[in-house]
Amino acid sequence: MQTAPAAVESAETFFLPDMRPNAQTSPQRQPVDIQAAAGLIAAIQRPSGEIPWHDGGKTDPWDHVEAAMGLTIGGFTKAARHAYRWLSARQLKDGSWYAGYRDGRPSDRTRDTNFSAYIAVGLFHYYLVTGDLRFVDAQWPTLRAAIDFAVQHQTRHGDVYWAVSPQGDVDRMALLTGCSAIFMSLKCALAIARLTGRPQPAWQQALAALGHAIRFKPHRFNMTKSRFSMDWFYPILAGAVTGRAAQERLDASWKKFVVVGQGVRCVSDQPWVTLAETSELILTLAAMGHTDLSHIVFNWISEKKFDDGSFWCGFTCPDIVVWPGEKMTWTNAAVLMAADALFNLTPAAAMFNHRFWSTLDDLYARPA
Repeated sequence: MQTAPAAVESAETFFLPDMRPNAQTSPQRQPVDIQAAAGLIAAIQRPSGEIPWHDGGKTDPWDHVEAAMGLTIGGFTKAARHAYRWLSARQLKDGSWYAGYRDGRPSDRTRDTNFSAYIAVGLFHYYLVTGDLRFVDAQWPTLRAAIDFAVQHQTRHGDVYWAVSPQGDVDRMALLTGCSAIFMSLKCALAIARLTGRPQPAWQQALAALGHAIRFKPHRFNMTKSRFSMDWFYPILAGAVTGRAAQERLDASWKKFVVVGQGVRCVSDQPWVTLAETSELILTLAAMGHTDLSHIVFNWISEKKFDDGSFWCGFTCPDIVVWPGEKMTWTNAAVLMAADALFNLTPAAAMFNHRFWSTLDDLYARPA
């Protein structure tokens, strides 16, 4: 494993020394077979580096990155690097990727701003776990082009249009979940830029404007998506909404989406609980400092897995019918990320924690 050059401080000292694992924050027991979950992802990854949703399924850039993060948590760091290199090799000239692939060939030529920007989250996660700044630095041209693509589609109001159609037309609609993920991507991209000595004032301005839009301009986003649980908690998970406002947002829709004892509905009006959304709510609770509650919710899903130890994608309530039956790479990655946040499996355990990012106040300059 390569390490960061001596001239650059390590992630532990550079970012948040007081969030490192200790006896108080590291429970002795963690109910996850890490190798089963990460091993599933490794088994499904193709020789090219591509990570489809499931065996025989499609690939999209966002879930490909999520799955690569699961590989990193599980110690499959070579496979994770292979996944990021797969993306680099397929990046389009404008810095984007197509929204869907099968066996490396485009299946959906939509270019999604969130899908493209998310590589920053994966690369920063990889650095935090491994300390391998050399690899992340080598990925800088890919990262820079991807973030620039997203920022180029930001409006003067701060929100980011979600996609460019296969015909080249910009879809002038902003999605709250997608923009929240872009907010997280910008934070991670700026952290990498700082680590590698490449200031990006335009990205900093974009982050500030986007955060302002998420907090104060809800009318800028497609509100028909508010029936999806991700629209509820993603602004908190990404750190765009924090403190009292985050708590108020969490409380306002808890009963709408949470099935006590089971997990989180993907959509409020459907009886389908998904482990990925539940894991991301766990990450959100942990990010806010709700340690006890995050452990309770994790316990709801800790045994919802196949015989091989990998996790279900979702199930219906109240009859608990597993659906779909495929073993999803990104679902298992999301569970691993939640487990990491609770049980300090890697040095990236605090990556979504609001305290972690509050130490980087210069990233949060507010627009005038």
